[in-house]
Amino acid sequence: MSHRVFIALGSNLGDRRAYYRQALERIAGLPATVIVRQSSQYETQPLGEARNWYLNGVIEIQTGLAAEALLGRLQAIEHALGRVRSTVRWASRTLDLDILFFDAALIDTPRLRVPHPELHKRRFVLEPLCELAPALCHPRLGRTVAELLAELDDEKQVIKLATERR
Repeated sequence: MSHRVFIALGSNLGDRRAYYRQALERIAGLPATVIVRQSSQYETQPLGEARNWYLNGVIEIQTGLAAEALLGRLQAIEHALGRVRSTVRWASRTLDLDILFFDAALIDTPRLRVPHPELHKRRFVLEPLCELAPALCHPRLGRTVAELLAELDDEKQVIKLATERR
């Protein structure tokens, strides 16, 4: 069975573009997984204690992996690319990969909560997500991504970057 999944990517330490690119390559290399679409990249103002601006974006994938298995694979990618988990909320990191939506599933386990519990509060997630799927409905809130973005009260700066030429 194939699942439609949206994943947020972020990096604010070191060579952010290289970490982002390597994350895409590794996600594309996961078993039974294909990157369907990817948003533009965005430069975003940090939250909390972090000082460096983030490079953020969202991808849509199709995967045969179950949600918990996908989470384990994404955390392994984070670790392989230098992510050190901190007890400090919103600490700087080489790479952050978050499952935003997994089909229309509602998942609430000790390891995984889907939809991501903070996505509706974050411009740096909603802007790239809206670029890919504005009509996608949040199964808990009953609002589309476009509606959530329009209603958002978040003054953090989110700047769409020019597309890289290949």
